[in-house]
Amino acid sequence: MGRRKVEIKRIEDKSSRQVTFCKRRNGLMEKARQLSILCESSVALVIVSSTRKLYSFSSGDSMAKILSRFEVQQADDTKTSDLAETSRNYLSHKELLEIVQCKLEEAKSDNVSIDFLKSLEEQLKTALSVTRDRKTELMMEFVKTHQEKEKLLREENQILTSQLSKMKVEGL
Repeated sequence: MGRRKVEIKRIEDKSSRQVTFCKRRNGLMEKARQLSILCESSVALVIVSSTRKLYSFSSGDSMAKILSRFEVQQADDTKTSDLAETSRNYLSHKELLEIVQCKLEEAKSDNVSIDFLKSLEEQLKTALSVTRDRKTELMMEFVKTHQEKEKLLREENQILTSQLSKMKVEGL
C-alpha cells in the first residue's frame, strides 16, 4: 500500500504541527547534506521555527563563507539590474537636456527676466550636482563589490592550492 498525497495546508493541532515540523526539518537537512556530497556543492540552509528558534546547516565551507558568496552574487545581480535602470535613466537625462535646451531657446528671446535665468542656472547646478553624486556613489559601490570578489577569489585560490598540495603529497 502506497502513501497518500498530503494536502499542503496549515496543521491546526499544535502537537501534530510540531512533530511534522521536526520530521520535515530533519528531512530537509538530510537532503541538503546529500546534495552537498553528491554534487560537491556548498549548501547553506537556515530554518526559523514558529517559536523563532533558529536551525542551520552548512556543508564544506562555513556558513559565513557561503553567505558572503551569496551576497557578492546578489550584488552582481543587482548591478546588472541597476545597469538596465541606469540606461532607462539616461533617457530621462536626455529629456532633461531637451527641456534645458528649450528653456535656453526661450532665454534667447528679448523678454526673459533675470530671475528666470537665475532659476535656470540653479536648476542646472542642482542637476549636475545630483548626477555627479550618483556617479561617485555607483563607482564606490563598484569598487567595493570588486574588492569583495577579489578577496573571495583569493580565499578560494588558497583553498584550491592547499587541496592540490595535499593531492600531490598523497600521490607520492
